[in-house]
Amino acid sequence: MSLFLEKIVEDGYTSYNVTPFGYGLFIVIIVAAMIVASFFTNSESKNRFSTKQLVFSAVCMALAFVTSMIKLIDLPMGGSVTLFSMFFITFIGYLYGPRTGFTASIAYGFLQLIADPYIISIPQLFCDYIFAFGILGVSGFFASKKYGLFKGYIAGVIGRFIFSVISGVIFFADYAPEGMSPLGYSMAYNGSYLAAEALLTIVVCLVPAVRSALLRLKVMANETDLKVKVSIN
Repeated sequence: MSLFLEKIVEDGYTSYNVTPFGYGLFIVIIVAAMIVASFFTNSESKNRFSTKQLVFSAVCMALAFVTSMIKLIDLPMGGSVTLFSMFFITFIGYLYGPRTGFTASIAYGFLQLIADPYIISIPQLFCDYIFAFGILGVSGFFASKKYGLFKGYIAGVIGRFIFSVISGVIFFADYAPEGMSPLGYSMAYNGSYLAAEALLTIVVCLVPAVRSALLRLKVMANETDLKVKVSIN
């Protein structure tokens, strides 16, 4: 583990920093995951990832990454209200379904791990980064549903909330105030910033001009597929 993670003990708490070898490993994993996924067939179109899918997904991931750095509210022990960063990841699933959605969201989890790591154990690493961000890809299951954009986004946020709460209860229970259960504290803490960002995002997406623009983007992203079903309403 010392080759990829550097152990740090401070004030009685143990955490880990990612070493340069660790960063290299994560980058290799991201690239390998994208390459492997590109060879999987899509159950509907029977095609591998198209150039258009890769381009739209890359743009959304870049927007998510940049907006995740713009923190409207930054809580003291991790977690923040960002400028719609979760939306851009769930939007990939809305555009192309669960296969592309999960691939992109898991890759995004690795990017967040590289950019802003806080690691106390390998299980916590997976729970807070790979699973919590990867579950945003569940939005893909709602790609062709009525109100699919909103249902997919809400499902992704709920999924991230669940994994964040699990992490809080298992790995950060000591932070709960005296007399308050770790579960209650984790739900309140993680729910505060996730709900705030979700509410703000949904309000913006309900603006008619924004909804119309998102609808046009979905049509553009799938214009070569005659069977695409667009359902933002």
